[in-house]
Amino acid sequence: MHCPHCHADIPVFRNPVPTVDIIIEVGEEIVLIKRKNPPYGWALPGGFVDYGESYEQAALREAAEETGLTVQNLIQFHTYSDPGRDPRQHTASTVFIGQAHDKPKAGDDAAEAGLFSAANLPALVFDHDRILADYFAAAFKK
Repeated sequence: MHCPHCHADIPVFRNPVPTVDIIIEVGEEIVLIKRKNPPYGWALPGGFVDYGESYEQAALREAAEETGLTVQNLIQFHTYSDPGRDPRQHTASTVFIGQAHDKPKAGDDAAEAGLFSAANLPALVFDHDRILADYFAAAFKK
């Protein structure tokens, strides 16, 4: 890449892209969505953080867009940043936990939404199996 004025080389920096995922607790179950877009499969609700948006705002927005749920008591869980966690590009996801009281309804880029327990999880995309293993391990220590 070159400067349009002086034609000097401009270094191109490649940085991880910030994303959020949210573990929504509804009673003793959690919400998962089936993705409409690649990579296809079941996943935690989540997505990219918009410019000018906090990570907390992004998590609440993604939850509402993909599940129709209003989430309360949002807390930060962990950040997952393995360069291979998303086959499309290097992302770093900050994962939140929150609670909702209604049944999820698929919206936005979710084809389906459902409630699951640790005993009946479907196959998951990205690194969401690792995220949920960490979540359930932490939840059982309470």
